[in-house]
Amino acid sequence: MLRLPRLACLCACLISLTVVLHPVAGRAQSTSDTPLQDVLQSVQAQVASPSRGTVPDVLSALLERDAPGTVEFLRAWQDRGVIERPEDGLFFFANETGGMAELTDIDSGEIVAQVSTRDVNQIRPNAGVRREINAALVQFELMNPDPARRIAALESATRSPDPEQIPALELALASETDARIAARMERLLDLLNARFTTDTATRVDAIDGLRGDISTEARRVLNQLLQTRSDFAQTLPEDANIARIRIPGEDMDLHAAYAVLSDADLFPPRPGRNAIRDVLRANVVNGSVGGVPVHQLNTDDNRVAAYRALQDAGTVPPLVTQADMEAAVAQYVFFDAYLEPDAAVTDAARDALDSTRTRIGAFQALSLSLDALSLASIFFLAAIGLAITFGVMRVINMAHGEFIMMGAYTGYVVQTMIPDYTVSLVVALPLAFGVTFAAGVAMERLVIRHLYTRPLETLLATFGISIALQQLAKNIFGTQARPLTAPDWLAGSLALNDLVSISTLRVGIFFMALMFLVLLLFILNRTRLGLEVRAVTQNPGMAASMGINPDRINMLTFGLGSGIAGVAGVAIGMYAQVTSEMGANYIVQSFMTVVVGGVGSVFGTLAGAGLIGALQKGIEWFNPTNTLAAQTYMVLFIILFIQFRPKGIVALKGRAAGD
Repeated sequence: MLRLPRLACLCACLISLTVVLHPVAGRAQSTSDTPLQDVLQSVQAQVASPSRGTVPDVLSALLERDAPGTVEFLRAWQDRGVIERPEDGLFFFANETGGMAELTDIDSGEIVAQVSTRDVNQIRPNAGVRREINAALVQFELMNPDPARRIAALESATRSPDPEQIPALELALASETDARIAARMERLLDLLNARFTTDTATRVDAIDGLRGDISTEARRVLNQLLQTRSDFAQTLPEDANIARIRIPGEDMDLHAAYAVLSDADLFPPRPGRNAIRDVLRANVVNGSVGGVPVHQLNTDDNRVAAYRALQDAGTVPPLVTQADMEAAVAQYVFFDAYLEPDAAVTDAARDALDSTRTRIGAFQALSLSLDALSLASIFFLAAIGLAITFGVMRVINMAHGEFIMMGAYTGYVVQTMIPDYTVSLVVALPLAFGVTFAAGVAMERLVIRHLYTRPLETLLATFGISIALQQLAKNIFGTQARPLTAPDWLAGSLALNDLVSISTLRVGIFFMALMFLVLLLFILNRTRLGLEVRAVTQNPGMAASMGINPDRINMLTFGLGSGIAGVAGVAIGMYAQVTSEMGANYIVQSFMTVVVGGVGSVFGTLAGAGLIGALQKGIEWFNPTNTLAAQTYMVLFIILFIQFRPKGIVALKGRAAGD
């Protein structure tokens, strides 16, 4: 039922203001020259001691006179920021600090005095009064000339829906000139009418307006209309709005159905195994129960036989059998009934919710795809440097993750020196590349170049280097995670609707991965270094005979791959925690990305990152609470994939094919 009488006078005031004052624009504005203090003094007692019964008179007086500052006063009154001065009954805005109250004139906004809080009366409206004030604020703000204020009022009404908002909302919609705001008003009207209106046709029309609306508010209203209660009767009640009939033994457990009847005291309860055990234990006589020795009561059949003996002797109530339960439940009909008695409303809500679920499924698929794309971009950044070194040099670099870690710590150090996060990011990216490029070149010159023909020793050596680098990072930066904060323009998220959103940082990482893809393709296909790298990759002997120095190319390639890992570390550090072990979290995925995509291929690495990202997110969708299981299944899938396509998605020709 609508509670229209409570705010009927307010709606009349709003109508008069709209028609008389604003025949063209239709927006309420303050035109009264009467000071707000004078209006408040006309209802002084009701303002000073507000109650649920008297607050409508105050609101009616305020809205009718429409004095400047009315909305600000209502907000302060609602937030308990208004006080009364006892000697003259005037009202002021109050800012309380340390037992003192700074009094601000309601009309001029000037500070007029500073007094003790004991010398003034603090007005503290209760929850009921605050709800009335909030409803009046929404209605008043819906007529405000500022579009932002009207949108804020709609959002407030959506958070706290009330049937009393319907008349004012209909009035505001009739005069609304902004199509965007009008659409939001219509949606809010549909939400309110579907939930509160008593007219069936109006409710059905409102529910049809919510069809396909995936917002949380719309789904909440539709689900509320479809709430059910479980019940039973000897025959289906004619006045009930039946959702479904439940058949014991099929879609309802027989024992649960009988328990419902026994809880209603229609049939004796069926004792469970513990109850039977307790009865038998209480009736042990001379080492037996009902003629059955205690040592034989270790099976269900013997315990039931002993219980039946006690039953025949009249010691215990009869044991309820399967046949007894079936006969009992056969006498009744079990059903779920909608709490909403109107069948037309529930039918419309069910159809609307089915349509909404279809759209929800589509948007969930889109959200999952965006998550997979975001994860793939992270894997691509982490693996592309490894793909270059592994493809050209055939070096299994187990310290690749530590180059990612070095890049992240470089970004952290830069941020400690440059507090502006945007500037520090601009400085950190090239600096991280330079630091890790130099570290990669040093590692290749000192260690890797001596182990090219010994892959197992290369693996062990780089694994030892990774451990040493981790310990060095712990000694310098400690074991706790260090912050690498993204700039403000990378904070927050981009939301398409309530179901689809992605963090701005992940979008930035995606574009960084895209930038590296374009840059690497340019280097490999449009520069002399790229030509020499491709030549060494496909046939190092022929490349050497053409005047290319494979040793120099290996050094530069290893440095380039390490430098890219450092840049990736800056990006990943803003997303994950910067610790000495952070690189180890990505080394396995990086190797899988390279192997699955195709060794030495940029496009192969891109394809491998996409496959692994989609696979991991897909598995997590089926089992979202166990990420470890998702990674395990992913590894098994990769193993099977390699069995059928050992050279990866994009097989490299030349030396890789020969190997």
